[in-house]
Amino acid sequence: MKPFLNVPFLPEDKYVDFLCQCADDLDSTYFSLLHSQILDCRTRIEPVPAISQAANIAGLKRLRGPKKYALLNSRFYLPDLLTDPSFTKSILDSLDQCLDHGVLDGIVYCDHYLLQALADGSPEIAAQLEAVPSINTMPDSVHKIEAQLTYIDETGFRPPGKIILDRALNRDLDKLARISLTLHQDLPGIKLEVLANEGCLPYCPFKLSHDSYIALANMECRDLTRNFNFDIGCMRLLDEQPHRLLQSPFIRPEDIDLYLYHVDTIKLCGRTLGADFLINAITAYRARRYDGNLLDLLDAAAWLADRLYVDNSLLSFDFANLLSQCDNRCGRCGFCRELFDSITHPLPPMIKDLRMTAD
Repeated sequence: MKPFLNVPFLPEDKYVDFLCQCADDLDSTYFSLLHSQILDCRTRIEPVPAISQAANIAGLKRLRGPKKYALLNSRFYLPDLLTDPSFTKSILDSLDQCLDHGVLDGIVYCDHYLLQALADGSPEIAAQLEAVPSINTMPDSVHKIEAQLTYIDETGFRPPGKIILDRALNRDLDKLARISLTLHQDLPGIKLEVLANEGCLPYCPFKLSHDSYIALANMECRDLTRNFNFDIGCMRLLDEQPHRLLQSPFIRPEDIDLYLYHVDTIKLCGRTLGADFLINAITAYRARRYDGNLLDLLDAAAWLADRLYVDNSLLSFDFANLLSQCDNRCGRCGFCRELFDSITHPLPPMIKDLRMTAD
């Protein structure tokens, strides 16, 4: 079996030890580029621990084999940053340091302005790095992907070693099969990847705005996006109608071989949830089986895991095929609600122990 997982990297000894143990199954890993600005597309609910670039590089050097990608995938950056040569130089210096230590193969980007600014700032560095379009560029057609590759080539960055296909294709297996067949024929040197465990709404109407608010929060170091989502966003919808989780384009561990028939690798997310969450998720997808709470595997829906137990083992073997036939006309179909009610039960409320532990 060839390596088939793309997983987050965290510079924690316990987690790096775990990744080293399962390195044979890891195609690649992706990591946050430590910098004075938060440059990727995740907000930080908790304060970010002070980790040096040296510690990050040391951990990446221990993990031999998988390709390594730095995340520069914020939806946008403030114009002042893009027009400030010192800002792009500081990013390029960080990338160059990773290249010098042999722990960087490419970057994952979303804002093409940044990609061009980096290429203009150092054509030499750009020529050494793959530019991988973020899944949030929504690559959902052959024409869109081919156009993106042309634009990347014009910057001077190396072509991507992989394309992370739009999450919506997870629930349209016929379209996924057509796109994958064409791309494998036309672009045989590029791997195709799908994201397995995000767990947000299908075709989420808040997605583009949410990504923009995250970018703004990271620029201003002030996050209100979680409050938005609870009050007027997707978390409110899932709280009121939790059965809609089953419509989410997640891929269960039991179903990944169905997808690996069409694509080359499976991406897992959840780096802001910590090492324990990631170890549990990676273990499940490597085993292709999980007998616990499905919510313990899903990144965007993890906040519901203390409230609901969704028994993954009760979902049928043909779950992915069934959902791929969905016509999204939920008003006249009660399938997801009935199925959800049959495999889910509420969990008793938990009270956190906030007492200080004595030394």
